[in-house]
Amino acid sequence: MSPENNLKSIARRTGVSISTVSRVLNGKHEQYRISAKTVKRVMDEAKRIDYKPSILAQSLRTNKTYTIGLLIPSIDNPYFATIASEIVFEAKRYGYTVILLDTLEDEGNESECINTLLTRSIDGIILVPCGERPESLEKIDEQTPIVLIDRYFEDTSLSYICTDNYRGALDGVKLLIENGHKEILCIRGVPHSMPSKERVKGYIDALRESGFDTRSRIAGNDYSITNGYLETKLAIGCPARPTAIFALSNTIMLGAIRAIGESSLRIPDDVSILSFDNNLFLDFLHPAVTRISQPTKEISQLAVKILMERLSDKQSVPQQIKLPAQIIEGKSVKRL
Repeated sequence: MSPENNLKSIARRTGVSISTVSRVLNGKHEQYRISAKTVKRVMDEAKRIDYKPSILAQSLRTNKTYTIGLLIPSIDNPYFATIASEIVFEAKRYGYTVILLDTLEDEGNESECINTLLTRSIDGIILVPCGERPESLEKIDEQTPIVLIDRYFEDTSLSYICTDNYRGALDGVKLLIENGHKEILCIRGVPHSMPSKERVKGYIDALRESGFDTRSRIAGNDYSITNGYLETKLAIGCPARPTAIFALSNTIMLGAIRAIGESSLRIPDDVSILSFDNNLFLDFLHPAVTRISQPTKEISQLAVKILMERLSDKQSVPQQIKLPAQIIEGKSVKRL
């Protein structure tokens, strides 16, 4: 039996229109305000007959492939792994499949990945950008909608959803200062990325507001464990050892913790730790890490929602949203 006949069969047996069946099976019941009772009746019948839609038939009929691309810079980074999982889940609710690609924090790889997706006629792209300029992405966005997450560009026409990194860092470093810390090392990520820029700015402004601007210490150049490890090794080997380390990602933090442990120092007795990004495992470290949590679930939901709106109306106004971060206090910051 062909997919069309299956739709007709489901419609006939459930007593609803073919268009209603199609909308339910494509995950558009909320958009068209179809009742929960009708949704259940249609889904139960589809399950009973083991209905499997033809993606090719849908593509030819709607000019859509019902696939979106997701590009992230490092799949082994717990933060990006969480984002990817949540976007896959959210896209599925709209009836979309996600093709996930790792750009390895390289602009050339990013370009190759985008070209690969475009040859597969994907409907849209959600992207953590690696480059410093938006022009090439803005050109692609004219034909294939793009939504940026985590990072963005100033003065861009692209939609983006990200955390208020500046405010999160400002509040986090103020917490360190309130606990008596003046010698605070900031280990940053990729210098040109917007999150790194904004977090460093928040760090500097927190010190300046407290009269400690001459004490700023900034090191590092990527979001890797190795970066956190090496910069911490160098810092704690100096006569003027920092009393606290502000790691701009969980991966940087893990490297810092390793370096501190190897040097027979203890957290927080000898060195306090504050990390940007949240993850469940941070509560199981000893001690539990104080961190600045990003709203990954909300970022993922909004990114998919905005992309779906773009796919429905390519003339829609760009949405550029920053969401607040939240400080979660563990036991890794000592009061001096």
